[in-house]
Amino acid sequence: MNRQRSFIGFIVAGAIAVLVIAIAGFYWFFAKSPANLIGSSSGPGAAIFVSKLSPAMVSLLTNPDRLQALEREEELSKLKTSLFAKSDIDYKQDIQPWLGDEITLAITTLDIDRDQENGQQPGYLLALATKQPEKSREFVELLFSKRALAGANLAVEQYKGVKLISDNSQPEQDLLAGAVVGEGFVLFANDPKVLRDAINNVQAPDLNLTSSPEYQKATKEQIKGGLAVAFLNLPIVAKWQGLELPEQLYNSQIISLVLNPKGLLAETTFLTSSEIVPPSAPLSKPVGALQYVPASAGLAISGSNLSNLADSDLAKLWKQATATIYGSGEDVVSRLAKPLADVQKRWGINLPEDIFSWVQGEYAIALLPEKEQTTPHWIFVVEKSEGVEKGIARLDAIASSNGLSINTLTIDQQKISAWTELTTATKKSDVKEGESFSIETKVQALHTTLGNYEIFTSDLETMDEILTTKNNSIIDNPNFKDSIAAIPLPNQGYIYLDWTKSQNLLERQVPVLKLVEVLGKPFFNNLRSLTVSSYGTDTRSLKGGVFFKLHNS
Repeated sequence: MNRQRSFIGFIVAGAIAVLVIAIAGFYWFFAKSPANLIGSSSGPGAAIFVSKLSPAMVSLLTNPDRLQALEREEELSKLKTSLFAKSDIDYKQDIQPWLGDEITLAITTLDIDRDQENGQQPGYLLALATKQPEKSREFVELLFSKRALAGANLAVEQYKGVKLISDNSQPEQDLLAGAVVGEGFVLFANDPKVLRDAINNVQAPDLNLTSSPEYQKATKEQIKGGLAVAFLNLPIVAKWQGLELPEQLYNSQIISLVLNPKGLLAETTFLTSSEIVPPSAPLSKPVGALQYVPASAGLAISGSNLSNLADSDLAKLWKQATATIYGSGEDVVSRLAKPLADVQKRWGINLPEDIFSWVQGEYAIALLPEKEQTTPHWIFVVEKSEGVEKGIARLDAIASSNGLSINTLTIDQQKISAWTELTTATKKSDVKEGESFSIETKVQALHTTLGNYEIFTSDLETMDEILTTKNNSIIDNPNFKDSIAAIPLPNQGYIYLDWTKSQNLLERQVPVLKLVEVLGKPFFNNLRSLTVSSYGTDTRSLKGGVFFKLHNS
């Protein structure tokens, strides 16, 4: 196989891989030298090369060699060796001496030649910051000379004072173009036109991303000193996917990665020109409903007021995001929320109408996965408020209409209401030939009142755990405490996922997750939990964060 093959493929994969592997290594490095691992405070300098019509740009704002703590697992060394082996380039000798503190990858255009008849060919631009321009020029010359020796036909041109080198690639090779621009950056692209456009963007500032009002607003939300940042132009991302969204509320998104003493925070802001209203009033502390969720929970969702969730801007964001990724919001719901869909179908209920509509106070929803079971146990806690009693009565009526009986039982002197189903079981008779029948009672769900909360569970074992382990709730779990401490207050509540407990369940519900785990193996091997929340008070943006807690952090 030609060693020059797929160089632009390696560039794209390499830039993304460095970002993924960096996440896995941050927690090791943090313990050693937190002050030295801080990204640029001014954002990506390469944005001047990128068109303001670019759908996406992602940047690593620190030198990859500053992540050398990864060497204990040899992940970074393996990355460099495997990727650069294809190009016959020695990273340590040819790149390391001049590589600076930024690597930016952008999709610059959806179609390089703008000819719909020959299909879409996106333009890719990779910008590498250089601290020694002369050495980086030597590297570009070396790279293309090796491609020429491998059979490529080189083309050299001067464009507005910049030397561009490209090759007319053979069928088994990818087209590559490169240049050193000024004293700051080495550029690579999958077509010379992409480089020419990048140079035009610098010389005509109104063309580049820094002149975009959306980008300017987004960068104001960027965390200063973040180690990586990504910007998405959402309408163009949707166009790239060939989608026409029925509702386009949010125009752009910026994501920043920043270190935290306990892990890594990925903060994101969605921006809109419309006035938005949060689904509920912000909370200044974790909801009291969490005191009834056992520490063994693999997933816990908490907040307040589900009654207007369907019409909230958060729900509109969900529809827009899932439609952009999957092409349909319904597809992703069926994949991620299959247990809830099964409950709705089996009981004949509509969650927004029959449950969410009367939840106006605090709530907590939790899943307790078990290795032996494909369906996890569940808990639903709701604060008593106006409409709760009527809501419970409505659920009782739905249970009765489905042939369930409403019975009362006692656990540890606590009165419990149970929805039960009578079933028959057969067994061999010892008295005479044939079979005998017995009637068994199967509990479908239970609920009881504790303090100012109504608690629903899927089974007796879970209810018993809640009643008998009152001092072992999730709010006493050190891992949960550390995770929510990283989320700013006030906020809209939390989605907390214990990865070690829920991994098997998630893989069954979302099979593609296994592929994601393979690609990000160093990260997932060290992931302990993640916590999601939304916060912020700006009426023209929706801000939130995902906190990744890693082992040993």
